[in-house]
Amino acid sequence: MQILMIEDEPRVADFVRRGLRPEGWMVDIVSSAEDGLERLKMESYDVVLLDVMLPGMAGDEMCRHLRSIRNDVPILMLSALGSTDDRVKGLRTGADDYLPKPFEFDELVARIDALHRRRAKGMVQQESAVTVGPLSYDTESMRVYCDGVELDLSSKEREVLVVLMKNPGRVLARERLLNSVWGLEADPLTNVVDVTISRIRRKLFDKAAMIATIRNYGYRLDARDFS
Repeated sequence: MQILMIEDEPRVADFVRRGLRPEGWMVDIVSSAEDGLERLKMESYDVVLLDVMLPGMAGDEMCRHLRSIRNDVPILMLSALGSTDDRVKGLRTGADDYLPKPFEFDELVARIDALHRRRAKGMVQQESAVTVGPLSYDTESMRVYCDGVELDLSSKEREVLVVLMKNPGRVLARERLLNSVWGLEADPLTNVVDVTISRIRRKLFDKAAMIATIRNYGYRLDARDFS
């Protein structure tokens, strides 16, 4: 997937690009609406991530301009302005979705996925439970079970395991897990992901092998032999 991000805060832009790279998505970054419009004239993108508060032309003005010239690229508007009025205003300018800052990284990924699929498949309803082999996660109570027994997990352990459960059989880079759970403030050189995975494995007991280590890259949850 090819993504254009229009964001004038380098730290935020770098955080998003680093997180989306392991998804196999290419992210081009520009810092102004004017530069974004020029990019869209030259290249085709699957999704645009558009900051509202930009120098010069504002994000909502750019969005309105794109729709006036019949450019229907899916737009996810990002903004520190998160009130209902702000969201309604953003959607009325032609944005397809609106995500207030700060945001959870997994929610950003899910919304980008949804925008990319929407035209062909429609909106995907959120499941009340996620089940992978003997593991299940109740999204309402935020409890994780293994063979019907609740696991005693810390909040970070639970979040890491749930990210893996939502991507069964898929290799997730350490960087993706770090961004998803610890966010923008995380030190990219920390070993906190490996330490957390080790703790989760101990609590899974005989199911610990469900989490496979992919050397020099990350982890994969594979439940095929544990169903």
